Order: sequence, then structure tokens, then C-alpha cells
Amino acid sequence: MRIEAAVLRAHDAPYAMESLELRDPGPGELVVRIAGTGMCHTDLLGRAPDDRVAKPVVMGHEGAGTVEAAGPGVALEPGTPVVLSLDSCGACANCRAARPGNCARMAALNMYSAPLDGVARLTAADGTPVNNRWFGQSSFATHALATVRNTVPIDPDVPLALMGPLGCGMQTGAGSVLVSLGVGAGDSLAVFGAGAVGLAAVMAARVAGATTIVAVDLHESRLDLARELGATHAFDGADEDLAARIRALTPGGEGVQYALDTTAVPEVVSAAVASLRTTGVCGLVGVGAREYRLDPTLLLMGRTVKGIIEGDVVPQLFIPRLVELWKQGRFPFDRLIETYPLADVNRAEADSLSGKVVKPVLLTET
Repeated sequence: MRIEAAVLRAHDAPYAMESLELRDPGPGELVVRIAGTGMCHTDLLGRAPDDRVAKPVVMGHEGAGTVEAAGPGVALEPGTPVVLSLDSCGACANCRAARPGNCARMAALNMYSAPLDGVARLTAADGTPVNNRWFGQSSFATHALATVRNTVPIDPDVPLALMGPLGCGMQTGAGSVLVSLGVGAGDSLAVFGAGAVGLAAVMAARVAGATTIVAVDLHESRLDLARELGATHAFDGADEDLAARIRALTPGGEGVQYALDTTAVPEVVSAAVASLRTTGVCGLVGVGAREYRLDPTLLLMGRTVKGIIEGDVVPQLFIPRLVELWKQGRFPFDRLIETYPLADVNRAEADSLSGKVVKPVLLTET
């Protein structure tokens, strides 16, 4: 099958639109005609000079579209609307415990982009291979080769091209609040970083009935949006003694019950932990390389810090819940979206990096 895709051939090169040849799906695989795909901060890992993302590669891991062809063992019919999420093995102890984000083969199946068996599924015009296993989908393309493990059928009565961000960013933010942290009615939560993941967490906290929802960011426009989406308080991340200001919002200044860091900035993580009450829990979803340093006294007193991948959810169960919440107007994630033609992928990336846009979505048809 001939497809069009945005190909990254070097960490410091622009994306280039290329015509590629995609092989037919094998056992457990399916071809999805992409309607739209979100651009996520994780896609920037392909830009790191020492990254493990094999080049050339098609990035993209928030795809949405319709099943076009299915290989042996795949029950989904052509035409089925789907959202693509992370891949997982389905057989390890964590997968069997409904924790696919903690799959023992998470890195190999999602982060390295190269085919697991060494057999190229995607080739350039000159016959050379192009890697297309980024999160088991590589959806910066008109078509993606996915697996039964990372494909989620959804309600057909939705604007499919906008649903892709549910597969990662929205799932991570909302799942962290509703599933991993288990925020409930009357609880307090501070969200550090009001990008797509952080704002999804804010919206989810409102759904959960949290009564104190704090958003922290450096961009005033994002703090304004956080207030509109459910934040009861908003602080500039550059404020001095931020943790003390957050604690002051709670009864007796004891601190919030939950915090969520989306930044991976060590100083911000320290502030997030310091904003907690003594039994509070801080979830970490940001991807970074710098070492965290935490006050051991804070942890000794009963606070918990936990890493969270993809919200600790099962995508096939959780994404349909988010779709239903969106249909009810209770999870308006589409307010974060700015759409671009797939060919404008470099402009979308620049706008995301500058903070001009919260969630770019690349459309294959405009």
C-alpha cells in the first residue's frame, strides 16, 4: 500500500513528507486510515541527540481513524472507528494485572521504533527501510500499522479526526487523576504544568468532584484556560515559596491530598511534594533527564511519590469513558486543540514548542 508520511531522518532535521510503501498487516496487525493524530511532548524524544529512536522514523502516537485492513487473528471489521494508544505484550505479570503501561516490554514495543523481528514494514521509494513502530503505530501518516493491543474501538458518533489525543495525553492526565491517584469528591489536587496533560488532569478533577483544584504554570494564558476548565486556583510557577502558597489554601495549611507533576523539572517536583499534606500522594508523569532531589523528612512523614505511565489505565476501558464524558460536555478536551494539515507538521511542532498551541492535531484531509 502506498502511503504519505512525515519522516524524521535525523534528530536535528525537519520532518519531510514522503511517499512510502506499507506492507500488508500480519498476524495481530491492522492498517488504520488516519483521520487525525495529536502531537505529544513525547514525540520530541526523537529530537534528543542521544535518543534511542531509530532513524529514519515516522513519529506520532495519538492516532485516530478507521480500520482499513486486518491481518489474521484480528476481529475488527474494516470501517471500525478507532483510537490508537500504547502497545503492550498482554502476557507479562503487569499486563495481566491490567497495567499495560508498566508492561515488561514497554520500551521495546513503544520507544525504539524499530521492528521487533528486524523485518521492515515500511520502505522508502528507493527500497530502504523506514521505522514505523513508534508506540506501535507511527501515526504521522495517512495510514498506520497498529496492533490489536493498542487499538481501541470507539463510538462512531464523534468527530474522529479530533479523538487522537485521547490515546496518550488526555488519557495520561485524566487517568492519573481518576484511576492512579483516585481523586474523589471533596479532595484537593495541585497540578504542576498546564499543558495538555495538566489541563486534562484539571478537567478530570472537576469530573471527580474535587473541591480544591490548583493549576500551576508559567503562561498566564494557560492559567486562564485552567480556570475556565475547572481550576479553583491558579499560580504562576515562578512565584516564590509556591508550596507554602498552595498549602495555605487548605484547612490549617496542612497541604493538598494529591499533586501531579507534568514538567519533570526537579525544582517543580520538589515544590509538588512540599505542597502535600502528610499522607498526600504526588504522581509523576513528566519525561525528563535531570535527577530529582527530595526532602527525606517529607517522605518520612508519610508522603508518597509515584511514577505514572499512561494514567495506569487500560486504554480499551478508559478511552470510551473519556469519549462519553466529552459527549456529555464534561471533558471538553477539544478546547485545547489546534488543527494543522499533516504537511504542516513542522509548523505544528514549532507552535507546540513555543507554547502558542496546547495540543496540535495533524489532519490527513483538510
